[in-house]
Amino acid sequence: MREPVELRRQRIMAVVESRGAVKVSVLAAELDVSVVTVRRDVEELTRAGRLRRGHGVARPLRDPAVTGEMPAPRGSEQAGEGGAVAIVVPERHSYLYETLHGARTVLEESGIRIALHIAPQSAGAERPLVERALADGARGLLIAPRWRNALSEELDHGWLADVGVPTVLMERRPRPGSALHALDSVCSDHWYGTHLAVEHLVSLGHRRIVLAARDDSPTARTVRAAFAHIAAARPEVEDWTVVLSSPNAVPGPGPSGAEPAPGASPASVGPALDLAALLRERGATAAVLHGDVDALMLVQRLAENGVQVPRDCSVVAYDDVVAALGSTPLTAVAPPKAEIGRAAAELLLHRLSGAAGASGPVRRTELLPELKVRGSAQAVTPTTD
Repeated sequence: MREPVELRRQRIMAVVESRGAVKVSVLAAELDVSVVTVRRDVEELTRAGRLRRGHGVARPLRDPAVTGEMPAPRGSEQAGEGGAVAIVVPERHSYLYETLHGARTVLEESGIRIALHIAPQSAGAERPLVERALADGARGLLIAPRWRNALSEELDHGWLADVGVPTVLMERRPRPGSALHALDSVCSDHWYGTHLAVEHLVSLGHRRIVLAARDDSPTARTVRAAFAHIAAARPEVEDWTVVLSSPNAVPGPGPSGAEPAPGASPASVGPALDLAALLRERGATAAVLHGDVDALMLVQRLAENGVQVPRDCSVVAYDDVVAALGSTPLTAVAPPKAEIGRAAAELLLHRLSGAAGASGPVRRTELLPELKVRGSAQAVTPTTD
């Protein structure tokens, strides 16, 4: 599914405002879209008065290279003098881009310059970006590592715990006992979000539920584990199973390869998941689907196989990035993505402020998701003999 136009333009604005003048060709390469698309976006943003356009270059409205000025950051007496705050997020990750923009709002309001770094999908991509940011004088770090598998996370523990500047993990929960256990973090309570999905379906009378979920991110792994724990503990749930939502939703590529997820149905690894057949096999009447794009594609395939949502199968999506945009708007668990970014930025500003207590205890903050009910789930219709 294509990235929404406004989200792509927000990404363009973030890069231009953090770096100054940027070539259109560079933007196109980083956003993985055509030069024509970026040129059109830049023209529209220029027309809207959000940036300026040069010969093959996009510039912020206030460009120090042109004006010769570098205004002092607002609120620098509270935030402390120094360089930019580096933000590192994975490429092509709409979920975390919402988190990024939440952090950006807080930092810009405080007059803090942002240096945005987009990490490619290759394993270990974050480390050289962080090292470059530190070499450029970054005084703080907000980071959401990709961590497609447990080994990727383990390999990041040593260097990330010793970057030497205040650091806050966004939407990542350090593994207990790891080198990052004592690192500030702000994330969603995905156990609670999974509970909301199961509770909603159980309240509608569903007793046989399938979770089709990714397994290539910390969020996905938490959702899978939480669902298994919650479903097994609910006496109302007669049958449940966990499968992969997409054949490319496995932990690879990464240092440990692309092994199937633990507990995944063998049929779900490789060929596309036949959710309609699985529902018939299990006698299931409901499904929780993570993430949104996979959910919309699975709902489309259900329709192609004569299974209508919610008439024949109730669905709750997890992420709520694009769940509302399907031909059938999906009820979805909505983690507080932008609020995660804002809370992480506020915590980092606290660490940078030099105020009393700024070097106090490590903070691990969790924010609760919400359930957005849109009608893709309905009560079970009693069968008659």
